[in-house]
Amino acid sequence: MLKPIISADSHVTEPPGTYIDRIDHKYKDRAPRMVRDQKLGDVFVVDGMNRPLALGLVAAAGKSAEELAIGGGKFEEMHRGGWDPKARMAEQDRDGISAEVLYASVGMFLCSHPDFDYKKACFDAYNLWLAEYCAASPSRLIGVGQTAMTSVEGGIEDLRKIKALGFRGVMMPGEPAVSDYDDLIYAPFYEAAVALDLPLSFHILTGKQDRFSGRGPRLNSFLSIVRGCQDIMGTFVLGGVFERHPKLKVVCVEADAGWVPHYIYRMDHAYKRHRYWLPAGTLSKMPSEYFLENIYTTFQDDWVAFKVKDLCNIRRLLWANDFPHSDSTWPHSQELLREHGRGLTEHELNLILHDNVAELYHLS
Repeated sequence: MLKPIISADSHVTEPPGTYIDRIDHKYKDRAPRMVRDQKLGDVFVVDGMNRPLALGLVAAAGKSAEELAIGGGKFEEMHRGGWDPKARMAEQDRDGISAEVLYASVGMFLCSHPDFDYKKACFDAYNLWLAEYCAASPSRLIGVGQTAMTSVEGGIEDLRKIKALGFRGVMMPGEPAVSDYDDLIYAPFYEAAVALDLPLSFHILTGKQDRFSGRGPRLNSFLSIVRGCQDIMGTFVLGGVFERHPKLKVVCVEADAGWVPHYIYRMDHAYKRHRYWLPAGTLSKMPSEYFLENIYTTFQDDWVAFKVKDLCNIRRLLWANDFPHSDSTWPHSQELLREHGRGLTEHELNLILHDNVAELYHLS
């Protein structure tokens, strides 16, 4: 029999008071706040960002393709479970989901804010709100805290606070304030993450270069949003981070998984053929071996991921419903899984839908 399904990537919808009610007092006048725009509907205005965050796609789960739009969303009309944990239980039940690993929504947008101290203040406030939200049902609402990575020391302090709040993982910004993630200076941070048993999650659309840039039709830019996560995964593998920290766990979130076999082939090819004129970190194994051991990938309607499971590490594949975002499979996850999982054994489905994420986050 199939075990209870756990979504490895779902989201909250931050309510109006998330930041302004909890942020460090010196940032209160600049805290992200919700306002109603005549054209865009309810938006979050963030000091230092050149555009507001419209909420039309943030809680669009269940809408038809024809209904999707960036703007037009009114907070009171959105899925209440985004901010009300009691309502969330009913929304989980409707989709046949027993628990969800929860990521930010507005916090995704904030990840690319240029002021790291401001970003830290926002994330500290968000973490406090998320802890309150998850406390309503800790077994079904699995929180992932946020760090701004202002510095190595600041990141370690955030890890300790995130662990103390009861969160099971850490949502990382696409870029840290200092150097890049393969720099040797981050060794103490990775050691702390391992010691505290906190996987590091890199979600799509959390880097400066991830915001729908590209050539051709605007729809073409949608295809590029997984590239930011791929670049980060390559940085960790080829930069020798996993060589130096073999117990470190990294989660590549919402970037699909069907591309993994070809990507790790390209990494191995680059390493074997081009590493002498294109230097990388010191590696004692092939790049694919690090990827398949240390990196978890989440996906929702990526049917290719099921087809190539034998070319991946099936113990690192994590299914998700992405509720309540516009790419969510809610409320049709069960039908989708029956179709996409048709060629998998019961054991394989249990791994992807329950066991892998339960093991990663120590869930029952």
